[in-house]
Parts: sequence; C-alpha cells; structure tokens
Amino acid sequence: MRKVVLSVALICAACALAAAAGKEREKGADTVLPDTELVDVPTAGILDYYGFMLKTRAYSGGGVVGSLNFGVLERLNLGASMTVDKLIGSDSPIKMRRPEIQVKFRFYDGGYYIPAAAVGYDGQGSYYDSVSKKYLEKGKGLYLVGSKEAGIAGLVLHGGFNVPDFDNNYLFAFLGGSYTLEDKVAFILEYDSLFHRDDPSRLNAGARIYVTPYFQVDLALRELNASQDFSNGADRKTERIVQLRYSTNF
Repeated sequence: MRKVVLSVALICAACALAAAAGKEREKGADTVLPDTELVDVPTAGILDYYGFMLKTRAYSGGGVVGSLNFGVLERLNLGASMTVDKLIGSDSPIKMRRPEIQVKFRFYDGGYYIPAAAVGYDGQGSYYDSVSKKYLEKGKGLYLVGSKEAGIAGLVLHGGFNVPDFDNNYLFAFLGGSYTLEDKVAFILEYDSLFHRDDPSRLNAGARIYVTPYFQVDLALRELNASQDFSNGADRKTERIVQLRYSTNF
C-alpha cells in the first residue's frame, strides 16, 4: 500500500511539473537558464537569488532520487536530496535512505580567459550498501569547479577537483562538457572520479531536452566504461537514468 501511495505521489509531482512548465511557456520566457550540473558532474552555474529547482532522477532497480535546491543568497545555493530504493516496480521493500545536503558558492563570475568558479559540497552518492551503511559510489563531497565557454557558441567545458571522503582524503578530478543546440537540446559528455584505480573512473553521456526553458528531461547512460566490480563484490554495470528538472523563481 505504501508503494502505491508513493508512486501516485510521484506521478502527481510529475504532472505538476509539466503543468508549471506550461504556465512558464505561456509567460513567453525563452531564455535557457545556466546548467547547475550535467549528469553527475557539477558546474559553476548557480540558481538566481530566490531561485528554486526541483529534480527527480529514476535509476536502476526502480529507485528514485529527489532533490530541492534554493538560491538563498545572490551567490549561494542550498539544497537537500534523498534516495528511495525500489519505489518504482514490484520489488520490495521500499527503502528510504538518509537525506544528504548540497551547498554551492560561486565566488567568481569568470572573465575573458579565466573560467567562472564555484566551491561546494554534495553528499548524495549512488548504490547504497546496507551492510557498510555507505554509498558504493560516494557523492562529490567537497569540490572546486570551473566552467568556461570554449570558443564555440553553446559549447561549455567544466572541470574540477573533489574530496568525497574525509576518512581517506583522496583527491579526485572530473571533466565534462555540454553542447546546447538552439536552446532545444544539449548533448552531455563527462569523465568522473579520476586519479584512483581503487575507485574506477566513470564515463557518462546523455542528452538534455528543453521542453521549456524551465523544464528539462534528461536521458543518460552512466558508467559506459564499467568493468570492475564494486568493493562489496556487486556487479558494476552501465546504468540508464531518466531525470526531470524544473526551475523557477519565487
């Protein structure tokens, strides 16, 4: 019964997003907002002051990640996310994981040669292991990211460093790029979790469809280069995800 209620709530939320997106279209808004993230890689983009973003991601095994982010100050975004395993489909039991926080502060808007830069924290990982009570793929943790248009209109490159686990203090790196075509669709490619063989790198690719400037649908493949198993012996496979994103201002 609980799964039915949660599934109905998810469908209602999706319908509400579509309806809200339609209202934004009626307003005549035609400017695509900067991306705050790609698939897994963050960007230096932020929500405007009083901005708001609702995001839901459906991933393998019927799981869903939901997140809310707010532009609480001119350069500061705060948010939270939570994973619900086995929400979609017939598998049981449904497992709600602990909420995680997101913080991003954009301290430089960029110049002719120097990219825009932001520092942040994101605790949301993937593949929660109930035995170790940790994510097999850790969240970004503390990160520094830069973003810069690469000389071609619509082509933006992103890169940075992150420390996902303060117990190990490993420094990782990530790279990403997106090409937006006529504000209708963006093609995304990213290479994540670089530098350490015991935590394999991840090659992700996808497309972001701009239903309206405020409502996007992401279709992506994670871990195209999956080969090694997870640390607990579980298979690491290429994962298909669908993500809905809605952003607006208060």
